[in-house]
Amino acid sequence: MTESQRHNALLNILNHRRAITVEKVINTFGVSPATARRDINKLEEQGKLTKVRNGAEAKPQARMFWSPMNIHQTSNHDEKTRIAHYAAQLCHSGDSVLINCGSTAFLLGQEICGSDVLVITNYFPLIRYLITKEHDDVVIIGGEYHRTRGLMLAPHQKVGHGYAAHYMFTSGKGLTADGLYKMDMLAAMSEQKMMKQATKLVVLVDSSKVGQRVGMLFASTAQIDIVITGRDAPHAVVGALEAQGIEVVLV
Repeated sequence: MTESQRHNALLNILNHRRAITVEKVINTFGVSPATARRDINKLEEQGKLTKVRNGAEAKPQARMFWSPMNIHQTSNHDEKTRIAHYAAQLCHSGDSVLINCGSTAFLLGQEICGSDVLVITNYFPLIRYLITKEHDDVVIIGGEYHRTRGLMLAPHQKVGHGYAAHYMFTSGKGLTADGLYKMDMLAAMSEQKMMKQATKLVVLVDSSKVGQRVGMLFASTAQIDIVITGRDAPHAVVGALEAQGIEVVLV
């Protein structure tokens, strides 16, 4: 992992955990104490975090929530756009696809919009976009609306029951040789129920998340069919995924 990739990954962790210790940086990235402190110092000089005793904290203004109105300001936007574009090419006329939440998912929805593809989703920003743009086929998975997540979450067990999908497209906060990790446990549990309705699981993650073990294990490598990520993804992790029979696409 390059210094730039490590910095992006560190900031991504801070964006969710709000604080990190030097020891955690050392263990997460496999670097020396000197390198961990140097990373924190450089990022503080760039105004991207606040250095504290034995670690760092996120700056209050650094936590930005993207929306369809500011999608171009989301982190790693160009790479996510390439990922979404490639993922859209997997979808053919007459296909049905499950799309979960996140900025890359929204970009994928934009790519698919207007095509002869049935979109099944519980992601409200994407639902609103597709309906506004008059996409013909949208299946809305109902439930209780959670504003902070932008999701419809159903308390019952049969989430998405009755609908079959060729692909389920999902993302996460980390991807290792063990599988895909997510931070939001409630949303992840809902998505795991949806996953049973799809023929293939396609993971969409930008390269800063590859090699990161963050949160709960959502899907093991045995459950993943395709990974689409950026060209800067660590070669060791890419090789380990491919060795387990996963198709890895670098864009």
